[in-house]
Amino acid sequence: MSDAVSLATNILTMQAASTQQALSIEMLRQNAQAEQGLLAMLQQNVEQTQATLPAGQGMLVDRTA
Repeated sequence: MSDAVSLATNILTMQAASTQQALSIEMLRQNAQAEQGLLAMLQQNVEQTQATLPAGQGMLVDRTA
């Protein structure tokens, strides 16, 4: 009887670990998608900002100031 309880406990523990790992993977995937969306938004903002500047402006930074 003790072996059956031990086996059942091990199976439940493995299932819980598997579920936790699946949730962690899903959270990482969603985080990566969110970061890709943020990167795309920032890239679009940079492109729009560059389109509004006159040619050559914003290309050099005066580090002595």
